[in-house]
Amino acid sequence: MRIAVIGAGGIGGYFGGRLAAAGHDVSFVARGAHLEALRRDGLTVQSPAGDFSVAPVHATGDTREIGEVDFVLLCVKTWQLAPALTVLKPLMGSGTAVMPLQNGVEAPTEVAEVVGRDAVVPGIAKIITYLDGPGRVHHVGGQGSLTFGEWDNSATARVQQLRAALDDAAVTAVVAEDIWAELWAKFLFVVPFGGVGAVTDAPVGALRSRPGTRQMLVDGMTEIQRVAQAMDIRLPDDIVPSTMAFLDQQPAVGTSSLQRDIRAGNPSELEAWTGAVVRLGARTATATPVNSFLYEVLSLREAQRDATTS
Repeated sequence: MRIAVIGAGGIGGYFGGRLAAAGHDVSFVARGAHLEALRRDGLTVQSPAGDFSVAPVHATGDTREIGEVDFVLLCVKTWQLAPALTVLKPLMGSGTAVMPLQNGVEAPTEVAEVVGRDAVVPGIAKIITYLDGPGRVHHVGGQGSLTFGEWDNSATARVQQLRAALDDAAVTAVVAEDIWAELWAKFLFVVPFGGVGAVTDAPVGALRSRPGTRQMLVDGMTEIQRVAQAMDIRLPDDIVPSTMAFLDQQPAVGTSSLQRDIRAGNPSELEAWTGAVVRLGARTATATPVNSFLYEVLSLREAQRDATTS
């Protein structure tokens, strides 16, 4: 199977590396020092599931050097998605499938606007991993799984082909019965956790133990559940208490990537997370007061930061 990985950071490096180690023809699209290291030394992955290396690695900064592939794993951050979409065309054949793995619920539609809905296989990565220097990926935890499905949740040969390839690569592959419910379930978890955590700059242990911030998490999740209902997304009735139960099981020192990025002054996924709740709430006439408050505070902070650095 021919696979292109756009965004060879933690997620792309891990899953692409597993597939390459299993013998698939994987091309990584990267840039800068990371691209140079991949070309020179290959890819090294440190993982509780077993460390491994892949060398040589086919890595490039130009998708025209790759040509048509069977699958594209689109692993960039949400704020990097727009430029990534401009380099898809050389990879696309008549049967090519693109799997967007961004956090949020809007990325599949954005990708479909460029390559067509039939070419999009929405996906979710469940893993904690990061780029630990050029050419090095560190898998911290999480089961290292990909959940995915066709846009209309139909069973197709290409979905089964990808699942078989991932199984061979020691990656847990789940074909969702309802990929949209899965996307929104993760969205409901990460967005309030990220927003409340970023505003307070507190870890999850503190957020869930204080009655006030715990209620903010519940209220933020409930707003997202209502937006999903307004958009005909079928989430379980107990999605909020079950998500809070999951949150209660996380390490007390845990923080979200949104919180860490905003704290560090890096580009963040605020627009695709909390901003998306506000936009979709307005579109469906669904009230989102908690998420709207979090969005206003955090977007103002980012605007002030940008103004002082420009």
